[in-house]
Amino acid sequence: MGDQRLIKPKNSAGRNLPAAIGVSLFLGALVLIAVWLGPKGWYPLVAAAVAVATWEVVTRLREHSYHLPRLTMIILGQAMVWLSWPFETKGLVAAYVTAVLVMMFGRLFYHGRNTPPQHYLRDVAVAIFVLTWIPLFASFAAMLSLFSADGVPGWAYIITFMLCVIASDTGGFIAGVMFGSHPMAPAVSPKKSWEGFAGSVIFGTVTGALTVHFLLGHEWWMGAIMGVGLVCCATLGDLVESQFKRELGIKDMSTLLPGHGGLMDRLDGMLPSAMVTWLVLGVLVA
Repeated sequence: MGDQRLIKPKNSAGRNLPAAIGVSLFLGALVLIAVWLGPKGWYPLVAAAVAVATWEVVTRLREHSYHLPRLTMIILGQAMVWLSWPFETKGLVAAYVTAVLVMMFGRLFYHGRNTPPQHYLRDVAVAIFVLTWIPLFASFAAMLSLFSADGVPGWAYIITFMLCVIASDTGGFIAGVMFGSHPMAPAVSPKKSWEGFAGSVIFGTVTGALTVHFLLGHEWWMGAIMGVGLVCCATLGDLVESQFKRELGIKDMSTLLPGHGGLMDRLDGMLPSAMVTWLVLGVLVA
């Protein structure tokens, strides 16, 4: 036999793969059950994820001297998600602007009426950022279950979104580990490479084209456009969370999920991608 050499990975996976795979399978099973149940299963799952992710992020910020009302923000985030069910975008916008007003006005009197607020602009801006980053974007994922057109059930739209996210993550992980050598944004996330991004684009675009065509019955190129937009948002979402953790000097949002870190460490790219998916698929069902 000739001298055959296997391609060796250029980078390590950077996490406990057996634990990560086990947690992924468990979460995948929860998602499938929720999708099968329709909005009655999908909305509670999204709402629970929003509550946990908000708790993780706000807790970390409070540990670094940010004055944020954790319970209030969790409640306001729940209002955004749940009001998007009966009232869709109108309910979501109403809940979001209410949450913004609560943050703006409530922070004025954090130290009482007789003591001027400190770090007002910083804390209000961060609170609004968190409410946008987590419950607002997650509500678009929740509303995917409300789509229904031309005999295509709501679960098909959720599956399309989830398969594209999985394909993007898988393609980026494989290409990054095997071939990653050119950092995309080393000052923000040294491990994020252009090779990994290329893998995400290829896997996400192909999966978007196939799912939109075969699951939803629309033109494949629409799915390809959605796939590219989803991958770009997912990648930028990863970079946003990387910079967030870098500024706080932390590695993970929490230790809730073995092999993954916190729940927000799994949702960082998915949340902004949900909005892009909702926009593109919303055009298809209009």
